[in-house]
Amino acid sequence: MKTGLPFLPYGRQSVEEEDVAAVAAVLRGDWLTQGPAVAAFERALAGRVGAVDAVACANGTAALRLAYAALGIGPGDAVVVPANTFLATASAARHAGAEVAFADVDPDSGLMGVAEAEAALARAAKAGWRVRALAPVHYAGQTAPMTALAALARAEGLALVEDACHAIGTADLPGGDLPGGREIPVGGGRPDVAAGSLTVFSFHPVKTIAAGEGGAVTGDDPALMARVRRLCNHGMMRDPEKGEEFADPDAALDAEGKPNPWYYEMAEPGFNHRLSDIHAALALSQLGRLDHYIGRRARLMALYAERLAPLAPLVRPPALVPWCRPAWHLCAARIDFDAAGRSRSAVMAALRALGLGTQVHYIPVHRQPYWRRRYGDLALPGAMGHYAHTLSLPLFPAMADGDVDRVAAALERVLS
Repeated sequence: MKTGLPFLPYGRQSVEEEDVAAVAAVLRGDWLTQGPAVAAFERALAGRVGAVDAVACANGTAALRLAYAALGIGPGDAVVVPANTFLATASAARHAGAEVAFADVDPDSGLMGVAEAEAALARAAKAGWRVRALAPVHYAGQTAPMTALAALARAEGLALVEDACHAIGTADLPGGDLPGGREIPVGGGRPDVAAGSLTVFSFHPVKTIAAGEGGAVTGDDPALMARVRRLCNHGMMRDPEKGEEFADPDAALDAEGKPNPWYYEMAEPGFNHRLSDIHAALALSQLGRLDHYIGRRARLMALYAERLAPLAPLVRPPALVPWCRPAWHLCAARIDFDAAGRSRSAVMAALRALGLGTQVHYIPVHRQPYWRRRYGDLALPGAMGHYAHTLSLPLFPAMADGDVDRVAAALERVLS
């Protein structure tokens, strides 16, 4: 069905002329990779989230692999991962050789809480696994309850790998879940999170800022972040970092004790997960508009809450949690398809015919064939309940206010 209106995908990048100019400047310069644009983006990102350091990398999956590797997670270990996430949160742990203890989530918010994490820990203990880390996922832009999860991690001696691929710009609020009386950006230093924890971000085009493809790891432990940086570039070290020394100083140093300009050492195998200067230039330019993007997405989400209210109880906006100020990535509406008498696939097809793209975030990871073969059929009713009712509606900064009216009207027409 042709509507004469532009197609609205569920998400898309917003590229401005200043972004094009930033990328063009790199293309006209001397460094396409391993140059100054990457370092500039890392400094800006660390400053924006309040972290001691940031390491830019190829994508969010690479960021997860670097985080797990830097923490020394490997065969014989396990990581607790919520079932409501993209494949990479679990796959990156498995690539490291670890087992994955899948946790259930709240069926409304899609977030893993303490009760769900504790149940996963109990299942892991029964299986004889040594859990090394919790990997909470900040779904759709809202954070998992980090104060409570951090307390659990401290009590159990676990690291935290925050999957914040949806949550650049989100902040936890003072009071309630967060002590200290101030907002703390996701990825920055929290007073209640143990040293040695890491946060990972994604800059895929549908995320709040885009690098084309890109990701980053942030953290507050200088030695741990130095290891992340080495692992990102083949495990190489060219200069002594954070108190470390070359294993072969006779070969490494000149007569004045300075590193020879050609010399490098590899203490352990790493990856080539580097971000190019081309991608970093785009990400740095977009980072300068992060607050604008956050504000625009918040405005659209407020309009969705208003416009979808008349469609209740068939359609409800995403469930809000009280402990954070979200930088919304997804508008994951909750729809009672059974009550509407229409399957989700039929609703998606009808909306697409009206020029509206939608998506499902996510198929619970524990239901994927690989994991079912490995662990059998796990009973995680919260994740399955969330999956049964979720549908991501269009949300990106270039949308007009009236586009939300268009989506709401189309939903009413399709579900009536």
